[in-house]
Amino acid sequence: MLPASRLIGECDVLFVTLDTLRFDVADAAYREGRTPHLASVLPQTGWERRHSPGNFTFAAHAAFFAGFLPTPASPGVHPRLMALRFPGSETTVSDTAVLEGPDIVAGLRERGYRSICVGGVGFFNKQTPLGSVLPSLFDESYWAPELGVAEPRSTEYQVDLALRRMAEIPPQRRAFLFINVSAIHQPNRFYVPGTETDSLLSHAAALEYVDGQLGRLFRGLRNRGSFLVVICSDHGTAYGEDGFFGHRIAHPAVWEVPYAEFILQGKAG
Repeated sequence: MLPASRLIGECDVLFVTLDTLRFDVADAAYREGRTPHLASVLPQTGWERRHSPGNFTFAAHAAFFAGFLPTPASPGVHPRLMALRFPGSETTVSDTAVLEGPDIVAGLRERGYRSICVGGVGFFNKQTPLGSVLPSLFDESYWAPELGVAEPRSTEYQVDLALRRMAEIPPQRRAFLFINVSAIHQPNRFYVPGTETDSLLSHAAALEYVDGQLGRLFRGLRNRGSFLVVICSDHGTAYGEDGFFGHRIAHPAVWEVPYAEFILQGKAG
């Protein structure tokens, strides 16, 4: 685990959720060299297999913003990267960044961070009271149809928006950038020309598209400085395994998610 207790305040924070991405698909793409931009920043061992705290977007993100990121998929008490002050916590250690407030967005704000949310799936669209709950945590939140699941170029537009906003924040001001990547979520069939149904093949093709856009994001952010980065999925999705389709179900295809944390070094770092 990275020493977040030291890093918070020293560098900016980037948190990317690759909505609906399955661990097995992400791991295979990494090992087969189909996601070179992610491979360039991930640890040499690639993605870590973890268990999500929720089996659909709202539940998982509510846990994330409470300081409960996906848990390592092995027995034991696992320290947390960031946590809210909570008496009796067994997963708060010296390297944990302990924050004050009801959520980590508020906790980082208390440490001087400007928070920006670039939404993707419907729980970030601000079109209903429910779709406003998560975005309302942030100082700034953005959503438009071109950022959502129905737009094949959604990640391109999300990265463009994120880089524009980060360029407008003074370099001496710390920033917390959160992006909910929508492209891997259904429908993803348009990433395989000629197909009419979503499948594991189109799920993987969507990830390859996202990888290219994340390369642009990483290059752009390095111009600003160094970032503490967390990239993970919120949950997976089933494509017929054991008769299951979709998510919000208790199945390994849903619970097992890819996770990585690393330092993205700035050009001067």
